Amino acid sequence: MAISSYLRGLRRHIGHALVLMPSVVAIIRDAEGRLLIEVRSDNGLWCLPGGAIDPGESPAVAVVREVYEETGLHVAPTAIVGVFGPLQTRYPNGDAVEFTCVMIQCAVTGGTLQSGDGESVSFAWRYREDLPELGFPSAAFQWQPGQPALFDPPMSDGPRAAGDD
Repeated sequence: MAISSYLRGLRRHIGHALVLMPSVVAIIRDAEGRLLIEVRSDNGLWCLPGGAIDPGESPAVAVVREVYEETGLHVAPTAIVGVFGPLQTRYPNGDAVEFTCVMIQCAVTGGTLQSGDGESVSFAWRYREDLPELGFPSAAFQWQPGQPALFDPPMSDGPRAAGDD
């Protein structure tokens, strides 16, 4: 798993403690409407191309960079599908992360599908009904341009202040 110099430095101070991480994932469709998914090398699970937003980087720039690093494809962001989280995970090395994820629809503008940075071990194009569990609501994979962005529902009892239990 590639790790930014920012996160590597942070981990030196906090070890495996939970880190809140802004991130992006790409919805990339082929001409038949199938979605691009990949198998991660660190945990063997299917996922969407994407990753952490680096300091000083916009979500649009991050999704272009992450997709290229992981797939070899050049993409252009075309729409925000939704914002989801918290998505918690613990990596095999013990690092705990809670992602808030901006899902961005992207159009392929060039490149060749191939694993670039070692994070992806294989790829597949799948129809929506044939997708494995990816950790996002199914509505995200049915979203179409022109529809409003999707958001996780807010807590029913309203916002809570830090320390409220």
